[in-house]
Amino acid sequence: MNGPRIRGTAMAGLLGMALAACSAPGGGSGDGKAADSVVIGVASEPDTLSPLLGYGKDGNSKIFDGLLAHDSALALKPALAKALPDVSDDGRTYTFTLREGVTFSDGEPLTAQDVVFTYRTVLDPRTNNTARSELDAVKDVRASGDDTVVFTLKYPYAPFASRTVLPVVPEHIAAEQDPNTGSFNTEPVGTGPYILTGWRKGDRLTFKANPDYWGGEPEVKNLTMAIIADDDVRATRLRSGDLDGAVLPPALAAVFKGDDELRTYAAKSYDFRTVTLPTGNPVTGDRAVRQALDAAVDREAMVDTILDGAGAPAYGPLPVADPAFAPDIKRTQDPDRARSTLDKAGWKPGKDGIRVKDGRRASFTLYAPSGDKLRQDHALAYASDARKAGVEVKVESATWEVIEPRMDRDAVLAGGGSTGDPDFGLYTLLHSSLAGDGFNNMAHYDNPAVDRALETARRTEDRQERKSAYTEIQHELVKDPGYTFLTHIDHVYVLADRWAGLTTQLEPHEHGFGSGPWWNIEDWKAKR
Repeated sequence: MNGPRIRGTAMAGLLGMALAACSAPGGGSGDGKAADSVVIGVASEPDTLSPLLGYGKDGNSKIFDGLLAHDSALALKPALAKALPDVSDDGRTYTFTLREGVTFSDGEPLTAQDVVFTYRTVLDPRTNNTARSELDAVKDVRASGDDTVVFTLKYPYAPFASRTVLPVVPEHIAAEQDPNTGSFNTEPVGTGPYILTGWRKGDRLTFKANPDYWGGEPEVKNLTMAIIADDDVRATRLRSGDLDGAVLPPALAAVFKGDDELRTYAAKSYDFRTVTLPTGNPVTGDRAVRQALDAAVDREAMVDTILDGAGAPAYGPLPVADPAFAPDIKRTQDPDRARSTLDKAGWKPGKDGIRVKDGRRASFTLYAPSGDKLRQDHALAYASDARKAGVEVKVESATWEVIEPRMDRDAVLAGGGSTGDPDFGLYTLLHSSLAGDGFNNMAHYDNPAVDRALETARRTEDRQERKSAYTEIQHELVKDPGYTFLTHIDHVYVLADRWAGLTTQLEPHEHGFGSGPWWNIEDWKAKR
C-alpha cells in the first residue's frame, strides 16, 4: 500500500524527441504534434524503473515484459513464455518455456538465465525490494538450457502464476551494477514495446516505440507521461490541448462530458481510500478510538459527494464484488455507537466537545498529500464525521517527503489495493512482520489472529479454506481496526478520441503508468 510520490533521478540531457513531444500541444496531427504521438498527464512518477526494486511487478510495464501478462479481463496469457506454465501435480513446480527470437532493446537475446537472475536478485535480502514477500513461496528458480525456466516452491501457492508477470531484466547489464543504486534504475533496457528516451524528474518521462518488439512495432511511436501532481492543473492542461489524456477525479472529469473530441473512461478498481491509525500514537493506538471512528464515518455520503457516485463504500480492503468479500461486515454510519464506545472506554466530552481521557485530548493529525483533491476531500469529510463523535482530526496537506518520516506516529489518508488475488494486497497491508516496511503496513497493525489467517490463506490451495481465512481477517478488522476504510474509487480518465482499441481493466491502486486505458497502448490504432 502506498501513495503517489513525486520522485526519480533526473537524466542529463533529454533527446530531441522528448523535448518536442512535451512542448507541443496534444490533440492530433493538425496542431503541431505528430499524429503518432500521445501525451498523458499522470499524478506521479515511480521511484525507479527497475523491476528489481519493484517497478512493474503487477504487469503492464511498457519497457519490460514478464513471463506472463494479463488481458483485459485479467486472465493470464503468454508473454515472454510461449505458453502458460506446466504445473506439477503437487503444485510446487512451475516450468516455463521461453518464446523464440525475443531480444532486449539493445539487441541482445533473451535467455532463461535472464529470468533466473531477475528472480534471484529480487529475492536477495540485500536488494531493496519491499514487495519481496509476494514471492515468499519461491524456494528456487533455475534454468534448464537457454529456453526453459523451472520454479520450485516451498509450498503450494495458488496464485503463483500471477506473480510471473514480474518484468524480466537483462543479466548482461544489471548484473554489472548494484541493484539498489545502479544506473539501470533510471536507464532501463527491456524487451517491451517501448524504450525510455528521457526522464526529467517531476516533469516527464518520454518513450519511443521499440521497432524490434516481438509483438510488432506499436503504431503510437512516441509516448510522453507528463508528471502533474495537481488535479486541477492536469484538467487545465487537458482543456488547453496540451495533453491528449489525463487521470482525473470524477468531478473534474465531468466537466469534459460535453466535448465531442474527448472521451471519458471509467475503470472499476480495488483501489481503496483509508485512514491509517498508527498503534504508536497515544490516541489512535487506543482500540476504542479506532472502533468509534469506524462507526462514525459516513461512507455512503463520501461516495455520493466526493466521488460523484464513481465508487462504492469500503467496509474493508476487499471490494464488495470480490469473491472473498464477507457480506456480513457491511455496516452503516452509527454515531450513537461511536459515542457509546468512547464513553465506555473512558473518553469523556471536554468543554469544547473534544473528548479527554487521563488528561489527554482525543486529537490527532491526519496528513493528506498535496495536490490530491480526492484524498484531501476524504480527509476533511472524515474529520467532520469524527468531530461529531468528539474526536478532533487535524487535517494537514503536505508532500510525501514531509509525510513519510511521520507515518509511524501520524495518520495518513492512504490508498491501496491489488488485483489478482487477496493475498497480493492483504499480506503487505496487515501482516505484523511488515509493519513500517516502507508503505507496507503503514498502521503498524499487529493482530496475531490476522497473521495466522494470512499465513493459512497463503499456504493452502483449498479454496474453501482460503475463503474462510479471508473471512476471519475481515471480521477481525471490524473488531480491531487498524485503518478506517472509506471508499473504493473508480478510476476516471479523459482522452482525445482519435485512437481505437482503448479499453480498461479492473485496476489496482497503482495506476497512471501501469493501468489506465493506455495499459495496451502498443495495440492502439489511429482512427481513419
